[in-house]
Amino acid sequence: MTSMNMPETTRARTRNEKAILEAAEQVFARHGYRGASVQAIAETAGLPKSNVLYYVGSKRRLYVVLLERMMERWNAMLDDIHVDDDPADVLEAFIRSKMKLTQAHPQGSRLFAAEILGGAPFLQEYLHNELRTWVEARAQVFREWAERGLMDPVDPVWLIFLIWSATQHYADFEAQVVAITGRETLSDGDYQGITDFLCQVILKGCGVRRR
Repeated sequence: MTSMNMPETTRARTRNEKAILEAAEQVFARHGYRGASVQAIAETAGLPKSNVLYYVGSKRRLYVVLLERMMERWNAMLDDIHVDDDPADVLEAFIRSKMKLTQAHPQGSRLFAAEILGGAPFLQEYLHNELRTWVEARAQVFREWAERGLMDPVDPVWLIFLIWSATQHYADFEAQVVAITGRETLSDGDYQGITDFLCQVILKGCGVRRR
């Protein structure tokens, strides 16, 4: 069903939920979980506080939803990988998709970084269970690629950490990057160049060979 064919109440709910999530991402990234308030999120979204609580239930629930949504976005490109895929295509697509998300959702990246730096109090169950299982499944595919001679036998878990950190750096440490490079902000061209650089260095460093 397209948005044009949806009932007005459904469209309104979709608009409000989107506004709440975008506002919450900004407020949490700026003030952290403790410093953020439902009232501040409501004001940023342009909605009454009661509406925010109606749609999301609580500040804690909204915060966890944002964190998990960010992880799902980041890792979607690796969800369906198979040993018969070309590792060069898979890894390059993963790096490029992560960089696009970093550029499009810098606040979400900073929010996740702040949560991890704070000891991940709200993500312990997710990290120890769902995400740990996800990483190990992808790592096993990487090991099989190495056994087939399609890439060097690098530690696949460290490789995933490397891609995560390298692609998120340009959002989490944007102030450092623009200060050192003398830019006011990173342009589309900058992101394209950074992405090409990361693809070249990571694939070459892993000894990835195209089929």
